[in-house]
Amino acid sequence: GEEHYNCISALHKSMRGSDENASLYWLARMLEGGEDPLYVARRLVRFASEDIGLADPLALTQAVAAYQGCHFIGMPECEVILAQCVVYFARAPKSIEVYRAYSNVKECLRMHTGPLPPVPLHLRNAPTRLMKDLGYGKGYKYNPMYKEPVEQDYLPEELKGTDFFKEGKT
Repeated sequence: GEEHYNCISALHKSMRGSDENASLYWLARMLEGGEDPLYVARRLVRFASEDIGLADPLALTQAVAAYQGCHFIGMPECEVILAQCVVYFARAPKSIEVYRAYSNVKECLRMHTGPLPPVPLHLRNAPTRLMKDLGYGKGYKYNPMYKEPVEQDYLPEELKGTDFFKEGKT
């Protein structure tokens, strides 16, 4: 019932707050109460990107490995895999930079009125002669061919200069 959601919330918030002891307590309370370890592991995958993100990009690898380990061996053996992941996450630095930026992009899309801006011609794929003749892909600079990053716009003209990482909408 409701306690299922209360406990996962407590686990999530304990890891977010870097409290490894409380994190282990809530994990054990869930597992010893019969919670599906794969449910916990799925929530850890989300936590890795939502709360740790780019502060420790290996957190996502840890979470996916924990999920796979739980899938392979099940309970009770997988409890230590989840415990290791939970402690890793509680100790990890936290960053919501990507989560916030993606939320800003979604808000931009929701607030847009009318048709969405077209993909700029130079970014379009040109697999046919007609598309090439229409200018698809024309002027595109293939970055790996240059020693330095190239000056090139990647957003539609209407969004030129937008920085979703600096927008304060979330």
